Amino acid sequence: MARHWIATSWGTPDAWQFVEYEVPRPGPGEVTIRIRASGVNPADAKHVAVERAGADLPVPIGYEISGEITALGPDTLIGSGSAQVGDEVIAFRVSGGYATEITIPAEKAFAKPSPLTHPEAANLLLAGTTAAEMLAVTRALPGETILVHGASGAVGVSVLQQAARRGIRVIGTASEARFDVVRAFGGLPVHYGPGLADRVREIAAGAEVSAGLDAVGTDEAVDVSLELVADPGRIVTIAAPTRASSDGIRWIAGSMPDSARFRDAVRGELVALAESGELVVPVAQTFALEDAPAALALLAEGHPGGKLALIPSG
Repeated sequence: MARHWIATSWGTPDAWQFVEYEVPRPGPGEVTIRIRASGVNPADAKHVAVERAGADLPVPIGYEISGEITALGPDTLIGSGSAQVGDEVIAFRVSGGYATEITIPAEKAFAKPSPLTHPEAANLLLAGTTAAEMLAVTRALPGETILVHGASGAVGVSVLQQAARRGIRVIGTASEARFDVVRAFGGLPVHYGPGLADRVREIAAGAEVSAGLDAVGTDEAVDVSLELVADPGRIVTIAAPTRASSDGIRWIAGSMPDSARFRDAVRGELVALAESGELVVPVAQTFALEDAPAALALLAEGHPGGKLALIPSG
């Protein structure tokens, strides 16, 4: 019998339940996947922390996975094309990825990039599609200099890689202990804190800061972006919706229809980049699937040092 994590009440992960469930057989347009790793993301806990319109309890937890196909519905293609039982795949924007096995719409599954391990592959697409959308909505172009707040985090590292391959220069905020991460992926690190705007100007060396990408949600991140970027429409946040409303900057989230459409459309491109070795996913630690609350507790501390993944036993 398969097992999965569910939220039976609104609240924190320590109230979730790890229960047995019957995995439905795949029908037309569906695929069943034995999960080898589940990606761990802040949204996993955030989206069940308080009651949400349109969401009914119990809520299966987890949005992205990596594993192998155990069953295919009749005449079914996956998101990347033809597939067969035993093929390794990843899937994103699923419901219930904290599981040992799952049946999902086949269009959500893509051939797993061969250079990535299952824990890495299971963390590719949520951060990657978020980063891609941030670059898209700020209209970042080759030759421009942009400011990324939280450059050493999961979304920031993906922004760094995607920007570098397009010839976009990134100045990225981080703690000094994480400067090496920012440099490793082509960014110019700068310490957050008082005097940030002046330090960014010094590093920019006369170049205009064309766009601001906020992955941390602090007032400092928004204030400094507004100070340095001429057009507020070229500032985006994924973590400060209130400031977006009050200050005229962009806010994006996977739950927004436009964001969901963009992120679905860009999945194949990001999978191809990972397959070619142009997009990597640093993983800091793995946890047993049954220890999911511990993984979320570490993530909530804010500095896990890379992505986290859950590994089913057996």
